Amino acid sequence: MFAQAMQHRLVSLVMTADDLLIRRAEKADADEVFALAREFGLTFRPEREAFDAALPELLANEDALLLTAVVNGRVHGYLLGFVHLTLFANGPVAWVEEAMVQSGLRRQGLGRALLEEFEQWARSRKAGYVAMATRRAPEFYHALGYEASATFFRKVLR
Repeated sequence: MFAQAMQHRLVSLVMTADDLLIRRAEKADADEVFALAREFGLTFRPEREAFDAALPELLANEDALLLTAVVNGRVHGYLLGFVHLTLFANGPVAWVEEAMVQSGLRRQGLGRALLEEFEQWARSRKAGYVAMATRRAPEFYHALGYEASATFFRKVLR
């Protein structure tokens, strides 16, 4: 009962678009972003030491964008993406590496707002397209104009 009441309280936090702020992540967001990254991780379990080493580098990397979805001063979602040069696309493309919204706050517009902000940044960097590898939430991505394009292969090196 408490969890259900808490989830209802969290959902009510994002009832208006005015309550949502999409902004670049800051070092002070580390604890909240780390908690979300731990919820995101399936194959790998994020470790704090590695996270703390990577965060300042990502924040300083001009080809990376780490966005946060902030509601009432708290981070409830994040998106990490990159722009990189290609040969086949005649220039840069953008890649979403991680996109995560707190489980109790999904379907409230946070993910859409994060992705739309990333798309604007990618356009400003002259990216030819935005892509990501995911099996989660295909309806969400289709609704935003994304289409299935390729099969994803990977090999874990650890």
